[in-house]
Amino acid sequence: MKKIFSTLFMALTAVAMMAQQPVITFEKTEHDFGKINEADGRVSTVFEFKNEGMAPLVLSNVRASCGCTTPTWTKEPIEPGQTGSITVTYNPNGRPGRFQKTVTITSNATEATKRVYIKGEVIPKAAKPANKYNVAVGALNMKTKTLDLGTIKKGESKSGELEYANLSKEAHHVELATSGADTYLINQVTLADVKANETGKFVFAIDSKNPKLYGPQEAYAFVVIDGKKEIDEAHKLTIKANIVEDFSSLSVEEKQQAPIIELPAEFNAGKVAAGKNLKFSLPIKNIGVNPLEIRRAYAADKAVNVKQPKAVKSGKKGSIAVEINTKGMNPGAYGREVVVITNDYMNPIKRVKVNFVVG
Repeated sequence: MKKIFSTLFMALTAVAMMAQQPVITFEKTEHDFGKINEADGRVSTVFEFKNEGMAPLVLSNVRASCGCTTPTWTKEPIEPGQTGSITVTYNPNGRPGRFQKTVTITSNATEATKRVYIKGEVIPKAAKPANKYNVAVGALNMKTKTLDLGTIKKGESKSGELEYANLSKEAHHVELATSGADTYLINQVTLADVKANETGKFVFAIDSKNPKLYGPQEAYAFVVIDGKKEIDEAHKLTIKANIVEDFSSLSVEEKQQAPIIELPAEFNAGKVAAGKNLKFSLPIKNIGVNPLEIRRAYAADKAVNVKQPKAVKSGKKGSIAVEINTKGMNPGAYGREVVVITNDYMNPIKRVKVNFVVG
């Protein structure tokens, strides 16, 4: 009987504690813009919410799924019974067609993470001949300076092209230059003289037989006009690719002997003073047979530095050293993602959400 009363007391205590927390509720969690014109520019909608809990509600972070969507929100604490809002703005410029975006809200509410959604369809603006090559690159004009070759399996080659036009009244000699470590990634077609009003193409190929990096990466080339080499943003072309390992040829025996990664999906890195660097290690283990090779460990956020770890032998543990620079971060709870690419054919890409508090 005593045990029953103890359990009941603990349950009631937990309920009481939850009742004293803020509770966030939204009037709506999805907004459909319907059909919008690209030419009309940005569109916005407001998601209103209410604190139906018993303590002040604080939104620590509101993050959109891509840079085309911008959220602004109530920064000050929302008292019980009061309301706040999140304004979500979508930029349709250069994004014709249907879209659906997610905005993730992190707060101190009982449900710490909430999501709202926007969707719609962008009606493209009429193309103007003068805008076909509207990106200036020295004396040339281009449609875009970025080429995305998509996913490439190791051992494959893939090519793509960027169009250019000489809209000036003079002929120009055009070449391409690559910088340092990027030369292994790019094979470029040599260009010659380009007459006035002549069009052409920069052709690039990525050879992934011996990649230095796996996963998403970028390489750069610079347009050299009339022998004048300028290594700057105005002349830079960006080539993107995502290089992945090809496990399709593994035999049954090789799969049985394969490494198996153990890595937490979420990790609590603790608390750090504002402006200080947060250092910690992510635990990793190989519960397979062959050594677990770490192809790459990285974070998209430049404030997160991930040290490349060593291979992990069968049955052994390892660690991935991570350091986060909190300079410029306001006090509050944060989440960052670390990506680990290995030779585990079942789970070659593992993502760890790192939670931490800046105080």
